[in-house]
Amino acid sequence: MNPHQIIIRPLITEKNTNLMQLNKYSFEVDRSANKTQIKRAIESLFSVRVTAVHTMNVRGKMRRRGKDFGYTADWKKAVVTLASGDQIELFEGV
Repeated sequence: MNPHQIIIRPLITEKNTNLMQLNKYSFEVDRSANKTQIKRAIESLFSVRVTAVHTMNVRGKMRRRGKDFGYTADWKKAVVTLASGDQIELFEGV
């Protein structure tokens, strides 16, 4: 898989900005990607060294529109820990 297909988007929330102080960054990733593929994709896209990858499957939430209801899509989240001294510049302006 192409690294751009594995990493879908960065996750920028209040909790994730607090994790950035611990050198951890969160991304939405492809549901079929494993930890090794995620590590290689982050290292090639951002030129950093990854020390750990934690993944979790997030279930979709129920949403209502009037009397009809449905679910948002399930997705996969990855929390990537970088080596000390490395950082991703994409997040630094936040």
